[in-house]
Amino acid sequence: MTAAGSLPVAADDADPSAVLVELLAAGHGDGLPVVPPTATRLSAMLAGVRDADVSYGQVPPLFGDLTVRAVAWYAVLAGCRPAELPLVVAACRAALDDSFNLLGIATTTGAPAVAVLVHGPVASRLGLTSGSGGLGTGNRANAGVGRAVSLALAGLGGATAGLTDMTTIGSPAKYTCCTAEVRRGPLPSLAQRRALGVDVDAVTVVGAAGLVEVLPGEGYREPPSVLGPAAAGMAGVALAAGDPARAGQSEQFLLLPPEPAELLAMHGWGYDRIAGFLFEQGNALLRTGASALAFRAAVPAYAADDLRVAASADDVHVVVTGGAGVKMLLLPPWTGGSRSVTAPVLPLE
Repeated sequence: MTAAGSLPVAADDADPSAVLVELLAAGHGDGLPVVPPTATRLSAMLAGVRDADVSYGQVPPLFGDLTVRAVAWYAVLAGCRPAELPLVVAACRAALDDSFNLLGIATTTGAPAVAVLVHGPVASRLGLTSGSGGLGTGNRANAGVGRAVSLALAGLGGATAGLTDMTTIGSPAKYTCCTAEVRRGPLPSLAQRRALGVDVDAVTVVGAAGLVEVLPGEGYREPPSVLGPAAAGMAGVALAAGDPARAGQSEQFLLLPPEPAELLAMHGWGYDRIAGFLFEQGNALLRTGASALAFRAAVPAYAADDLRVAASADDVHVVVTGGAGVKMLLLPPWTGGSRSVTAPVLPLE
């Protein structure tokens, strides 16, 4: 392979297996097979892009330049199509926002991943699914976009397991973690709630510490029986963080399938009421629930009186996504100090 800057370029007829070996030896990639980054593929990925070499900032921990050209190289590796490049670039740029704290996420001994939530008509245009299995498996666009973001941020930032990325065990979500929000669902979209407007192409990055499946209460028919287990899950992940007080400075994300979302809407529960219930019920369980009492007995320094599952009810985010069924998913926040960031997807021409 030849080098274009610090990123190597493979010959058009290169053996993919040999390319993978060379890239891994040079510190590129995530260990999974990649699409060889040939000059032809890179040219196609960058077709029509203006100012491909302008830096949008430095990517921690080693602060490589984030340029469209560099992101395009990783997008090729991940198997993305050229039309998906603006979405990948938007997510990478959002991750450089100071409030996201990519330095902490990239270097912690914890296992947070950069989760990507896609909003607006861009999802359907690019073939991302907001339906069944959005977080895996089977949808090429969801998988490719999430993987490209992970590859680009780790590669440009120099996040290498055991050297700069000090995660103790790691997480499969570090390979890819991307899904789309249901368009025009029963709740306003996250992008709309963050004042970007209705049907605006946007992306949110979340420092997600894991995935926790949540089921409604047995025989659920009322909103509290739907949401009660999710509130308990939020309290549980706060306790699992070791220092529950950290959750009170953070956010919570609940991925809610359309079926329970419609049931809540049928009962007249709008977004504010849902978030308020999750916040108040989660707080109550965190302070006085059986698990909290057991935690307090085991950890004498634990003080429960003012604990919260999130900084405020406004920091409890509910995103409608998924297919048939009622099983919800929590994206527990990395409590090391990270805030989600939502940004518009801008054209690169």
